[in-house]
Amino acid sequence: MSVFELSPALAEKQDITSIIVFGASGDLAKKKTFPALFQLYKSNLLPKHTRIHGYARTDMSREEFEKRVTSNIKGTPALIEAFLSHCNYTHGSYSQGEDFERLKAVITEGEKDMQTEPVEFADENDKAGRLIGNRLRVYYMALPPSAFTMVASNIKAHVYEPDVINHIVIEKPFGFDRDTSKELNMELSRHFKESEIFRTDHYLGKEMVKNIIVLRFANTFYSASWNNKYISNIQITFREPFGTEGRGGYFDSFGIIRDVMQNHLIQVLSILAMEPPKSLDAEDIRDCKAEVLRYIPPVKLEETLLGQYVASEDGTKPGYKDDPTVPKDSNTPTFAALVLHINNDRWRGVPFIMKAGKAVESAKVIVRVQFKDASSKLFPDVSRDELIIRISPTESIYTKNVVKLPGLGNKLAMSALELNYPNVFQDRMIPEPYAALLLDVIGNDHSNFVREDELDEAWRIFTPLLHQIDQGKATLLPYPYGSRGPAGSNEFPTKFGNYKATTLDYYYNDSIVDPHYVPK
Repeated sequence: MSVFELSPALAEKQDITSIIVFGASGDLAKKKTFPALFQLYKSNLLPKHTRIHGYARTDMSREEFEKRVTSNIKGTPALIEAFLSHCNYTHGSYSQGEDFERLKAVITEGEKDMQTEPVEFADENDKAGRLIGNRLRVYYMALPPSAFTMVASNIKAHVYEPDVINHIVIEKPFGFDRDTSKELNMELSRHFKESEIFRTDHYLGKEMVKNIIVLRFANTFYSASWNNKYISNIQITFREPFGTEGRGGYFDSFGIIRDVMQNHLIQVLSILAMEPPKSLDAEDIRDCKAEVLRYIPPVKLEETLLGQYVASEDGTKPGYKDDPTVPKDSNTPTFAALVLHINNDRWRGVPFIMKAGKAVESAKVIVRVQFKDASSKLFPDVSRDELIIRISPTESIYTKNVVKLPGLGNKLAMSALELNYPNVFQDRMIPEPYAALLLDVIGNDHSNFVREDELDEAWRIFTPLLHQIDQGKATLLPYPYGSRGPAGSNEFPTKFGNYKATTLDYYYNDSIVDPHYVPK
């Protein structure tokens, strides 16, 4: 059976663990949090003594709760039933202290039930059992940001116990701009220590994002060439083939830059660009990520291309403003391409291009590292080598290299050397990002979570641009639903990022394909 790798220390944990999911009746809990907990449970990765407490304002029966939390879970009826035996639900407000007192009573009762464990004794008359280790409480906020500080305050006042290990998990968005992010962090720090706070960006739980550190620092070739002497440009691309799908009211408050770039993509960039950490310790890694972000000046509006999708050319798909929850005068971008510069010795002169769009022609998240032109006079004007890391939908790493085309002549072509993870590692489970991150929370590993100074630097980079957009100083170009993006998006990497398109025929699986083609 395929399972995650689990550290021996965590595998042996016998701690009493209570996981409290706030917002348990919401979509995030239903679609992500509970399926992640189930994946850990069926892989035998939750600590042995674990209770999962759902909490939300919705008054649900036990039957309604079970139906909701299992609606996105796949498993045998017996396994699902066993998982549900570890779960319960309490309804209450997020503002009333007495409701949190009731929740604490439920948690405490569950901890008492787990506090003794029968064991085998030499003396059959000795049935006392034994006490087990420390208590861990994980407070998972599957909530809108507006509820974070209220719930955190009530947890601290009515649930928190100093002799318990307390971990609070919050989901992005972490604020609306730099000032609101500072306010949120200030409020959280009144109630919880930084070591107790886990700011979740689920991209840091993705297998291929975790792989970047290994690829860079465990391979001599990449470690030696990962600088401005050899690399021309790096692109980080996020594409979704669907629009807001009825969630336009929520999305319109944020836009594509706040929703994707300021968090997900800047985290990927920080790992791609950071200096080698002293060790794989969480703080050493996060020190390096924060340090490289400090070298990035704020994004310039003149180095940005923004768009907003309209109805598809055939009229079958609605435009962004056709969503009844979106204001008709909305100036919120659904597409953005922009350039970031890192002004340090390693990366000076190498543009980092970010592109993100909704309602475009395909679904993919990739990193494209394009190396500089070959300096050899033997092969002038050949195409550049590229390294592509496909984060989703199918995890893979491949290189595009110049090769001799088979035959009697000396014609050159481009071809790919590909590592497709699902094909190569068929006996290994590729974990869901939320499951991987929850395991890190339980194991007290902060490596894949955002520290306060990282977050502040990310907002510093994007806040001036976001304020210009909010003030109506940016032009949004229309693009049809299902297209590649607004006019100029294809040329943007060449215009601003030193990108050079492949000039040779590109062969993949015995076929000539589009030079921008990404193997599936």
